[in-house]
Amino acid sequence: MSWNDFAKHAKEAADWGAAYHTSLRDRPVRAQTAPGDTARHLDDTPPEDGCDLAAIMADFEKVVMPGITHWQHPRFFAYFNSNAAPASVLAEFLVSIIAPQCMLWQTSPAATEMETRMMEWLCHGLGLPDAYQGVIQDSASSATLAAVLTMRERALQFRGNIEGLHGAPQLRIYCSDQVHSSIDRAIWVAGIGSDNLVKIRTTGDLRSMDPLDLEAAIAEDKAAGRIPAGIIAATGATGMGACDDLEAVAAIAKEHDIYTHLDAAWAGSAMICPEFRTLWTGADQFDSIVFNPHKWLGAQFDCAAHFLRDPDVLRQTLAIRPEYLKTHATEDVTDYSEWSIPLGRRFRALKLWFLMRHYGMEGLRTRIRNHVKWSQALCERLRREDGFEIVTEPILSLWTFKPKGASDSQTQALVDAINDDGRIYLTQTLVDGQKVIRFTAGQFDCEERDFDTAFDTITELAGST
Repeated sequence: MSWNDFAKHAKEAADWGAAYHTSLRDRPVRAQTAPGDTARHLDDTPPEDGCDLAAIMADFEKVVMPGITHWQHPRFFAYFNSNAAPASVLAEFLVSIIAPQCMLWQTSPAATEMETRMMEWLCHGLGLPDAYQGVIQDSASSATLAAVLTMRERALQFRGNIEGLHGAPQLRIYCSDQVHSSIDRAIWVAGIGSDNLVKIRTTGDLRSMDPLDLEAAIAEDKAAGRIPAGIIAATGATGMGACDDLEAVAAIAKEHDIYTHLDAAWAGSAMICPEFRTLWTGADQFDSIVFNPHKWLGAQFDCAAHFLRDPDVLRQTLAIRPEYLKTHATEDVTDYSEWSIPLGRRFRALKLWFLMRHYGMEGLRTRIRNHVKWSQALCERLRREDGFEIVTEPILSLWTFKPKGASDSQTQALVDAINDDGRIYLTQTLVDGQKVIRFTAGQFDCEERDFDTAFDTITELAGST
């Protein structure tokens, strides 16, 4: 393909993309295919000769699109959204065209300096102190792993990377019983072991980590000769939106000199709205904070904003400087590969620049406020229906419900019926051991009418299952 051909096909792809997004409401949200349906259309071996791109695009429509769950659908109310605002998509298109590798300042100076400034913009937008510095990671999972590795190295006086963990003191990490499974995985990968992840019981409507239990667990571990290495708190945990008492957690951590990390992957975006910041009062006392602009702010996946009170601790954990990665004959510069687990890095800052400049912070706030308002209104409508029980109250735009008196299998049957119907997409979770239906809103272009469709779909199918 020549670049002249590329220009022609790129225009066609842009037209296809606009038509796709404007027709999403006419499509079922979740893919309606069965396992193996896509694979049987794919050849067993690669082709020896090339073919025209028009044929490939035709096969894209026939082979790929039937098996796509439409994450940009305005009625995608499952998991947490992974958004792609049009301005962000254009930025990613440009990044794909120039295709930079941004591991060092000298390999892409503009990418590095824009990343620094975009993280400053986000820090300001969230109301965090200027003392924080930031880096864009691929996901909250990677940021959490980096934080856990930092906890490990800090607790071992930075000898773990050198000497290994054999014979090292037993380290302990503390979190609530509501945290995302990525915390468990980070503990595995860091070599700390799941037996040393201490999950503290939660209390209250926000399912917060009990500070007294946390204090007791730390005291018990110290008495037994174990080393408390880190505490991971949550604001807006995945299951039902649990939020820890960050001030209490930070005070305990300070007393015992324990490194802290805050997972606000979903809810962090809402903190651009000052009225929602009561959910993370005390966040400014944490050593490490992560949220995903790709979840609720409109940035295209992948984009995780990782803030650090002292980046040197992270760099001391992750940085490695062979001669071929050194930048000579320049003033002091930032090499973000020393702040991340992968060496190679994408130019993620460009989509944040496009996004915040095009919509403005107030435009982004308005969208989030609408999502919260419309979701909570739907919750109240469903509460007034005789056949439903609200299990957990809304935390921002996330809440859970179930058919009144339903068994777990009956609740799951309703979830399956809703998703097979295709008008909306929901998922299930467990709350206090019972299966419930989880509703969350955050798709960038959803409108109030989409919540009316959700109400109609839920009540209609509940009456027929």
